[in-house]
Amino acid sequence: MNKSLPDHVVFSKMKECLYTPVVGDILDSLGFSHQFLPPAIRPLSPDMKLAGIACTVLECDVFGEQPKPFGLLTEALDQLRENEIYIATGAHRSALWGELLTAAARMRGASGAVLDGWHRDTPQVLEQNFPVFSQGCWAQDSSIRTSVLSFRCPIEIGQVTVLDGDIIFGDIDGVVVIPRDIFSEVLEKSMEKASGEKLVRKAIESGMSATEAFARFGIL
Repeated sequence: MNKSLPDHVVFSKMKECLYTPVVGDILDSLGFSHQFLPPAIRPLSPDMKLAGIACTVLECDVFGEQPKPFGLLTEALDQLRENEIYIATGAHRSALWGELLTAAARMRGASGAVLDGWHRDTPQVLEQNFPVFSQGCWAQDSSIRTSVLSFRCPIEIGQVTVLDGDIIFGDIDGVVVIPRDIFSEVLEKSMEKASGEKLVRKAIESGMSATEAFARFGIL
């Protein structure tokens, strides 16, 4: 792929041509075998896909009214950039995302949100056509339960360390984190494998056995 293409074109191509299983397979082949977020993190609707640059957010649980409600939440939202994905972890006593956060991120040109936790305002989020992935819906408010501690810092979700600037790719099969330093290589090899899988499927549907197909193409 032409590496001079602007980010939004590259990410659009990823959503059009790739799917998380093939990207995960390539990461495995390169020795990056712990790049999928926990399977409980799902898209709000099956057709949602996201691809963009991680803007990492670290939150924590709090217990009662705070001197600064929500912590640095509004600051984190206001500094989002085009093609970025808000990805947050660390708090589990309330929803981490909702209607107004979706509007704020969307108006900043962000590409989606990934929550290691819950969202709320599901109908109002869905109507904005903005990809959101979470562990599910829960209406409990965050103002007296959750505080954003920092953003653009390293975070951990499940088995994955996510750095600000990594590439996030998600679809119905999950969310995978691509380290920024190997993004070009992963992208090129993923495109090749996706094309190869189409050839294998065509061969099998034309009568070739799975054993023969794997021996010929090395893909299954």
